[in-house]
Amino acid sequence: MAAPGLDVEYLKAIEKARRDLRALISSKSCAPIMLRLAWHDAGTYDVNTKTGGPNGSIRNDEEIKHGSNKGLEIAIDLCEQVKAKRPRITYADLYQLSGVVAVEVTGGPTIDFVPGRKDSLASPKEGRLPDAKQGSKHLRDIFYRMGLCDKDIVALSGAHTLGRAHPQRSDFDGPWTKDPLKFDNSYFVELLKGDTEGLLKLPTDKALLEDTKFRHYVELYAKDEDAFFRDYAESHKKLSELGFTPPSCPAPKTRITLAQSCVGLAVAAAVVILSYLFEVRRN
Repeated sequence: MAAPGLDVEYLKAIEKARRDLRALISSKSCAPIMLRLAWHDAGTYDVNTKTGGPNGSIRNDEEIKHGSNKGLEIAIDLCEQVKAKRPRITYADLYQLSGVVAVEVTGGPTIDFVPGRKDSLASPKEGRLPDAKQGSKHLRDIFYRMGLCDKDIVALSGAHTLGRAHPQRSDFDGPWTKDPLKFDNSYFVELLKGDTEGLLKLPTDKALLEDTKFRHYVELYAKDEDAFFRDYAESHKKLSELGFTPPSCPAPKTRITLAQSCVGLAVAAAVVILSYLFEVRRN
């Protein structure tokens, strides 16, 4: 499918969809699963083969049945409510926008969003997403394949501050933090506390402490939420744009260029000067 034409009307539809998603996610308290949808659609990217990535393919019957995607039919169905109102928007843009809004409405950082992704009907083979039962080597294998780095791995892991694991979707049960609908740095704070009754610690979570390079970022983010928010916003944007080259966006018709502004100022100045000279001569 060709990339959507980024004319002014498409950009307006994106902004309307953003408002729709804010209302939907707030009313349904579904931020965690919407964020998971965005991640799982993007996280299949392979930097070597240039396949997978944020292209809407997770809606395909083959891909949504992957074991790691259990339960995401709920998020896809919720997105259909917005798609029905804004049919021109691609699924690829819609799913990534839902992740951006999910972080925003739960108190997280503002993430720059550039539209223009095209949809795909080609799904990658199963096995490209992280396996929570494994350790640091596995995390690096998965995220390096996407083209991401150690800082991205830890920063993105911090989004576990939202949501909880469900036994019907995985072999785990429980939230990572005390408030699973608030985006903050508590994932890292709780991680450094060690095992806490009622809170989840996956093997991939513990790997962030056991690996010295990962732990550096865990300790930084636990004590400095601003640093976490800054790095998370950067890493999330990278994830949402894997394999995607943002097209140039059109300027609104009402936009005034610098040259036009200078001409306008010059004309105005000339009018003032001529008016002044006329008054001097008349007097």
